[in-house]
Amino acid sequence: MKKPALFLAALLAAAGACAQVVKLQTTEGDIRIQLDAQKAPKTVANFVQYVKAGHYNGVVFHRVIENFMIQTGGYDAKLAQRPNQVLQPRPTKAPIPLESHNGLSNVRGSIAMARTADPNSATAQFFINVVDNPMLDGQPDNPATGYAVFGQVIEGMDVVDKIRTAPVSPYQVHQHLPEKAILINKAIIEK
Repeated sequence: MKKPALFLAALLAAAGACAQVVKLQTTEGDIRIQLDAQKAPKTVANFVQYVKAGHYNGVVFHRVIENFMIQTGGYDAKLAQRPNQVLQPRPTKAPIPLESHNGLSNVRGSIAMARTADPNSATAQFFINVVDNPMLDGQPDNPATGYAVFGQVIEGMDVVDKIRTAPVSPYQVHQHLPEKAILINKAIIEK
């Protein structure tokens, strides 16, 4: 009986070692994120599809709240060309089901899906928590709550901290838009 248990442990360790890493090359520096497909399989698959399609190349960080989070994934650099740009988000695929009750928490450095009030409305926008935000975790007695964490920054929190302190101002529906555009130039799957 010990051999199958050891084999299973080895398989699980190998799966963890082969976790996908995505590098976000931003105008402020690189951020590397390790994805957790074991705990958030649908969310990770969705995110990877957007990365492979080039969806995140050229998007701006459009919501930056210094003591909360930084959000991106929805708008391209035209948003930064104020004041006469009409805000149009990039086209997205169908929304994915909420995976917020997966054992991962909205702690500093975690990456989670943004969504509307509809729990199953996440598409391409995501955010990086810059502080611990336990209020964003799903409530145990309500499966329709929380924001699905699907990875963790493993390198580049200094870049995240640089972005979070950028001067912001309101513009149209955006209350926390950086005054100088901060972009993801390219998102790359490293492994």
